Amino acid sequence: MKFDYKEIHIGSIIKTRVDDTGTDFERICKFLKTTKDKVEEMYQSKSLDSDILMRWSKLLEYDFFRIYSQHLILYAPPSKVDKQTEKKSLLPNFRKSIYTREVIDFIVELIETQEKTMPQIVKEYRIPKSTLHRWTKKYGNLNNG
Repeated sequence: MKFDYKEIHIGSIIKTRVDDTGTDFERICKFLKTTKDKVEEMYQSKSLDSDILMRWSKLLEYDFFRIYSQHLILYAPPSKVDKQTEKKSLLPNFRKSIYTREVIDFIVELIETQEKTMPQIVKEYRIPKSTLHRWTKKYGNLNNG
């Protein structure tokens, strides 16, 4: 199954992780301090409160927030803020151009399966052409298989 970073349904992703880990239903209910019906409801939810998502991340030892970060890297429009007029913020400043191995594999697979061309990826995801060439050379199945 190829993961879709564009359309995130966090409930089904959590359910998949529960199935993968074999986490006991009673343990889930106890850890989340909720009922079996509420857990089933969460599995059906497209989105969840961040506090609940944090608890799921701890319970299942998986960073579900990273899925949203990868979505931002791939689909958020680039910032057009004038650096001279940018206000200082007390919030931490994260670099947008950090690609995880999962994102790299996702992009390389798009190229190798010819689902998208390099020019399409450059345009749609704003990843430099030189970076794509480096990724396909280093991580591509055609070159490593």
